Amino acid sequence: MAQYTLEEKDSFTVLGIGTELKSHYTDYAGINKEKADFWSAVEQDGRLEALKSIALNDYIFAVSEAVNNKMMYYAGVMTEESVPEESRIIQFPKGEYLIVKGEAKTAEELSNQLAGIAFGQVLPEANDIAYVGGPNTAVEMGQRDGVVFGEMWIPVVRK
Repeated sequence: MAQYTLEEKDSFTVLGIGTELKSHYTDYAGINKEKADFWSAVEQDGRLEALKSIALNDYIFAVSEAVNNKMMYYAGVMTEESVPEESRIIQFPKGEYLIVKGEAKTAEELSNQLAGIAFGQVLPEANDIAYVGGPNTAVEMGQRDGVVFGEMWIPVVRK
């Protein structure tokens, strides 16, 4: 089984700018293309820089959340401020989180890798925990030696 830890976290909020993912939830290639196109757009139009300028730390959050039966995806930061663009305050619950750590050449590769390990390996094989919904996030925490490193945070409950 892939390496993971369980960690208790206080509730926290992320301010995100988002998009609805239209691909079927099993169409990983389609979802990954939509996510890549979204990141490219928010980097090019300055929305990501606007978020980073009001962030409390250097973490960049790639949040997935079901909202009103839609699969939503956000670029976000921890902040107590707001931005003029269409945004959402995403509330993460206090509780236990599945944490998968990793590193990759790009933030996009990191996010895809962490989600693949967490949802494709750890959760299907874990007998004592379950993901029951709510927002989950890949967190880009920084760069070192030419690679991006971070973690996947998924709220879980004990079975």
